[in-house]
Amino acid sequence: MTMPTEVLPAGEKMDAIYRWQAGIYDATRKFYLLGRDPLIAELAPPPGGTILEVGCGTGRNLIVAARMHPEARLYGFDVSPVMLAEARKAVERAGLADRIRLAKADAATFDPLTTFARDGFDRVFCSYTLSMIPPWREALARAMAAVAPGGSLHVVDFGGQEHLPAGFKTALRAWLALFHVTPRDDFATVFGEVVAHGGTTWRLERPYRGYALHAVASRP
Repeated sequence: MTMPTEVLPAGEKMDAIYRWQAGIYDATRKFYLLGRDPLIAELAPPPGGTILEVGCGTGRNLIVAARMHPEARLYGFDVSPVMLAEARKAVERAGLADRIRLAKADAATFDPLTTFARDGFDRVFCSYTLSMIPPWREALARAMAAVAPGGSLHVVDFGGQEHLPAGFKTALRAWLALFHVTPRDDFATVFGEVVAHGGTTWRLERPYRGYALHAVASRP
């Protein structure tokens, strides 16, 4: 008897959803995961700096980041063993195994010390992951906590589609629900609550007529 994905542990749930898609994930997602590469380009870590991706999936973003920022050291984790296996193969093929470290971890409970033996990272980013994580508020808080002093958190994800036709919004959300993806309509409020402390500054943009959201929080 197959257990419904809703009651599976997080890693098994992601494996159940993406087990048969992992090999074609990047080819199919490039058309609608908008804003990923602009976010990666803006990371601009300091020389010899560190970049962490929360929910690295197939490793596609980490490889792009490694090539855009050749002096950086990169880290990524995912809760899905299936996706991590794809990521490790992709990193190896790209010849970047010496610069990209991967690990299994849950975004909602992630601890940089136990996972990577680090206190924090210069840049932390979440690319279309929070809309897939049920305890996304906890994941966002953990991501912000992993930002080192002087560093920044960067998020790109599905927005509220405020300025797009109502029919498009309805169809998009119905289709996303098939993959257990839910745009976070209260993201702005939650993001502000999570990051606005200790002198942190933040900004939120809604590119592509609200199709996506792009947020950045910078620690002093």
